Amino acid sequence: MRTLLFAPADAPRKVEKAILSGADGVILDLEDSVAPAGKAAAREAATATLRLHPDRLVVRINPRGTPWYLDDLAAIVPARPAAILLPKCSGPADLLALSEQIDVLEAVGGVPAGRVAVLLLATETAASLGSMAYAGVSPRLRALCFGAEDLSADFGIEPRREGTFATPLAAARTRVLIAATAAGVAALDTPFPDPRDPAGLAAEAAASAADGFSGKLCIHPAQLDAVRAAFTPSPERIDWARTVVRLLEGNGAGVATLDGKMIDIAHLKLAHRVLARATDMAHPTGRGVDP
Repeated sequence: MRTLLFAPADAPRKVEKAILSGADGVILDLEDSVAPAGKAAAREAATATLRLHPDRLVVRINPRGTPWYLDDLAAIVPARPAAILLPKCSGPADLLALSEQIDVLEAVGGVPAGRVAVLLLATETAASLGSMAYAGVSPRLRALCFGAEDLSADFGIEPRREGTFATPLAAARTRVLIAATAAGVAALDTPFPDPRDPAGLAAEAAASAADGFSGKLCIHPAQLDAVRAAFTPSPERIDWARTVVRLLEGNGAGVATLDGKMIDIAHLKLAHRVLARATDMAHPTGRGVDP
């Protein structure tokens, strides 16, 4: 999940372009990019698209508490999305309720139990920062996503200042990383808002990868290459990881020296993660978001 690309569900040309873009996953959006009057039509369009591409696409439904939430779920789950992206998630209770609702809709719709995964936009309101203890809540959870724009609006501030996240947003972003790691799922960084600023995107994506995010949400196909490059391990990094594995596993040692520095079990764990990511990059599933 290096690159997840949004497309308005009711914009057929944008949806087709997104599906053909080479993104690791495509998110059909029923929320922010769809006006209230168009919600029902967008839902129907998303369902039709899913039936052409079952098990491959993610759908961002409308938040809990809106008049469209249950109708979105009832239409989308039987059409077999790879995952549901829940926006404005307020905490673990929202995840649990969503998971239980999907349980019922899978059973009624003839979808294999547990097939539909869940991604959460977990920091779009200040209230959502109150509890982020998502570990063990639902096996459907695959990723926590950082949402900067809505959160900054809640605080009444600009999200970025000269290329750096504002202090409250930086704190929330760190909490996403911690909560995702504790839950054993991916952490996905917020979209970069300006497709016309490739340098800014490249810098922010590189910082995301360095901080430990697994990927970044995208809003335009032109953003994919820079994000993909940022989250793909370099040949030098892969060589380092292979050497660590050889020194610690190949020789049965608990501690070794590499380039004059001590390496131990913590470095071995990191090396395996680097190699796993490199393997995923070399052998993509072609399924969008793999459930």
